[in-house]
Amino acid sequence: MNELFEHHLHDIEEHFSGWDFSYITESGRMDNGMLSWSYGSIVIPYIRKVTSMLDMGTGGGELLTKFQPLPSVTYATEGYAPNLPIAKQRLQPLGVAVKEVKEDNLLPFGDGAFDLIINKHEEYSPAEVRRVLTSDGIFVTQQVGGNDCARINQALGAPVNKEYLQWNLQNASEELRREGFDVFECKEEEPYQRFYDIGALVYYLKAIPWQVPDFSIERYKDALYSIHETIQSVGFFEVKTHRFVMKAKLQKDC
Repeated sequence: MNELFEHHLHDIEEHFSGWDFSYITESGRMDNGMLSWSYGSIVIPYIRKVTSMLDMGTGGGELLTKFQPLPSVTYATEGYAPNLPIAKQRLQPLGVAVKEVKEDNLLPFGDGAFDLIINKHEEYSPAEVRRVLTSDGIFVTQQVGGNDCARINQALGAPVNKEYLQWNLQNASEELRREGFDVFECKEEEPYQRFYDIGALVYYLKAIPWQVPDFSIERYKDALYSIHETIQSVGFFEVKTHRFVMKAKLQKDC
């Protein structure tokens, strides 16, 4: 195994916090294909119209800050404990109350609390979203589908998380409809994601441990080296991501 490969493996020691991948994205070491929609462009027009909003799974609050000005009543939830102090430090000065949520079906809010609920890449309970949404409110979510980056697991010889394999637009929209929602706009796509060195992939897997839960360099070193050789030959290691977006509102007879 060569010196360049060993050098890049040290990227697993780099600090990751909030939901900030700039260490590998701004340096051009990881790149994503474009979706035909923009989550921000979808939610901002709604944010400007409402007086109360919930951001589910805010991460470190990085994205929510970009949607200012925010409604006078804005809450954010986060379930990953290390992100909570980061989100609070970033969002509380903006008047956003950040709440820890450990169970999707137990949101710490009253019935009909929000005109708008936005959710990017966070789990949710359709019934609980319905409970805390006003009767004429809007729910907007962009989700990571069950086929996301499956080639990483295949290349490493790691098992794929079968629990989420059926998580796709069809099943998610049907789930919302069963709970009384009208899904009035939706899309699903699988753009590419490229890693231009093995260190970028190692850093990525550290940041999202659910992709390969038992990941360690020692366990997967031979497979990582094979991917490294692919990058040296082709220029990158490419996988498919899986994203879908939905806008939903409560059916009038519900």
